[in-house]
Amino acid sequence: MFYIFITALIVLLDQISKLFAIKFLKGQNPYIIIEKYFELRYVENYGAAFGILQQRRVLFLIITTVVLIIIFAFLYKNHQYLSTISKFAISLFLGGAIGNFIDRIRLGYVVDFLRVNIIPNYDFPVFNIADTFVVIGTILIVFIVIFDKYEI
Repeated sequence: MFYIFITALIVLLDQISKLFAIKFLKGQNPYIIIEKYFELRYVENYGAAFGILQQRRVLFLIITTVVLIIIFAFLYKNHQYLSTISKFAISLFLGGAIGNFIDRIRLGYVVDFLRVNIIPNYDFPVFNIADTFVVIGTILIVFIVIFDKYEI
């Protein structure tokens, strides 16, 4: 039950942050937090991760639906055997995936607004809170699988 709460909390935080981005950033100049390194910039992402494969909405809706169904079926069947860290990692991934899925259904695109520029001369793509949790969840899942820590 705790993991459902984590997933729901991520979805809620993501959707609220995107509502603020739409309200305060859309049509505005970027809001600079740390000069040259971090800014809030409104972007409508019609593609996949980091803006690749633009204008493939139906494809993404189908793929996301299939992936979410598979993950929920896997959790339903195996939840009693999964380690705490596995459940946590999957919850992070699901929260982010659902957050972006809601955007694709509701808006037809994903709202991105976080721009980080840590590496000089590299224009890192604008992202959102959901993307952050998808990446963190995925990294944890890879770690868990590599080190065989997915079961109790």
